[in-house]
Amino acid sequence: MNRLQSLLAKIDRVVPKGLRIWAHSKALGRAVPLTGTTSMRYELMTPEKVVITVANKPHVRNHIGGVHAMASSLAAETATGMLMGLNVRDDCVNVVKDIRLQFVKRGQGAMRAVATLSEDQRQLIQTTMKGETIVPVTITDESGNQPILCEFTWAWIPVKR
Repeated sequence: MNRLQSLLAKIDRVVPKGLRIWAHSKALGRAVPLTGTTSMRYELMTPEKVVITVANKPHVRNHIGGVHAMASSLAAETATGMLMGLNVRDDCVNVVKDIRLQFVKRGQGAMRAVATLSEDQRQLIQTTMKGETIVPVTITDESGNQPILCEFTWAWIPVKR
């Protein structure tokens, strides 16, 4: 169990089940302040899958009334980064290496980012000191459409002492 998994486990031990999403969202929003500005909700956080939602609230809307493109992109980047954080060894740090975004249609309502890792990817991240992998992430809106196509390449490297 790495540091991020330990932090989430501590929260889960002391916070009632019905408040855990809120507690995770608050704690992680404080740890990474920019994510807190979008009121992201960390709906699910496991070493295999992370799900983050961004509600269509006034402070994250664009000029046409939808969730701003960068708020949606931040949700995807955060989902992939948290997923890496749940898998990277404590003697390594994860860094985003490449981001590819394609805006293919207008989003409707709240946005949902779902990032996943295969068992092979998880093993590679957990057993090697340095490497990179593409972390799959899907962004959907309330209508079930996929308005943004994206791909994130994450690397992990040893922590410099």
